[in-house]
Amino acid sequence: MNAERRPARAWIQYAAVVRKEVLQTLRDRRVMFMLIFAPFLQTLVLGFAVDFEVDRVPTVVADQDRSPESRSHLRRVLADGTLHFAGGADSAEQGAAALDRGAAAVVLVIPPRFGSDVAAGRPAEVQVILDGTDPNRSNVAAGAVSRYFGEESLRRAGERARAAGMAPPARIEVVPRLYYNPGLKSAPYIVPGIAAMLLVVVTTLVTAMGLAREREQGTLEQVAVTPVPASVLLAAKMTPFVFIGFFDVLLLVTVGTWVFGVPLRGNLAVMALATLLYLLSTLGVGLLISTISANQQQAFLGGFLFTLPAMLLSGIMTPVDSMPRWMQWLTYANPLRYFQEIARSNLLKGGGFADLWPQLVALALFGTAIFGLAAARFRKRTG
Repeated sequence: MNAERRPARAWIQYAAVVRKEVLQTLRDRRVMFMLIFAPFLQTLVLGFAVDFEVDRVPTVVADQDRSPESRSHLRRVLADGTLHFAGGADSAEQGAAALDRGAAAVVLVIPPRFGSDVAAGRPAEVQVILDGTDPNRSNVAAGAVSRYFGEESLRRAGERARAAGMAPPARIEVVPRLYYNPGLKSAPYIVPGIAAMLLVVVTTLVTAMGLAREREQGTLEQVAVTPVPASVLLAAKMTPFVFIGFFDVLLLVTVGTWVFGVPLRGNLAVMALATLLYLLSTLGVGLLISTISANQQQAFLGGFLFTLPAMLLSGIMTPVDSMPRWMQWLTYANPLRYFQEIARSNLLKGGGFADLWPQLVALALFGTAIFGLAAARFRKRTG
């Protein structure tokens, strides 16, 4: 009879602690804001603020030739919107001074006799001075100028060949086909990564600081002396955060779809399973931090020291392939990497279980190991 009553009693204890945790969380407005409203606001802010598209780069023009030819080329090179006219200069040195003041990021210098050299078929040079403090913007600006004058050079070479009765030089033309994000917009790429980033911040910090606060106030020790087993207590305390994590992911996917146009091409069951496995890691880390923290300040610092490197090594903001080789190996020990890969592949490419099973297995292994270690320490501290 006792063996039959034990599961029922454990279930009653579990439900009672879950009810207590839910009511306590709902009463704390700061926690509710951090769990629900903060991810929504941060998704909107980051979704609009993080933009990898480069256009309207402020450009100072130093036209030392001042010929119709030079003015025609300058109008056309500025026409596509990548470069934005920010003023003129009489010399390259004067334009470089604008870079020093921060008034421009590019100086385009047309040397004297440019028009006559082009008309005579002689080599003509164009100088581009770039502000290298922003490498991405500088590369895009340099590429825009090089692309325009490169195409113009080929066009004029073909015209001269035809005028001389010769066959024009062979030209290889590349026509790209863009899959998954044809508009090359930043939001569909960055929003799934934001979901992984915000979820680790919310669940890890709230779990770590919540349990540390209860230890400071003595309520955790009061519950520990009750007949509730440590395993039941731990499961009950983690349950509300699991549901909040699912709610946050659903909220972020909804905002990403309606506001930023993130497609939903994959099976959402894959996202649900990945979220559950990912939460095992994030909640486990938060629980582990709380077991080695004496107060909330230590718990917050521990959570910060985990979340910041984890986000930087996840591939959310910068590709893993662009990192140093030794650092790329570190990313394999980061659950955030696998979750953001699943989110982007599932939402943008329609990846399913057959495509993403390596990442799911990795999340399962990390989640089981981290949460198992944290649960063992929690039972030891409360035992």
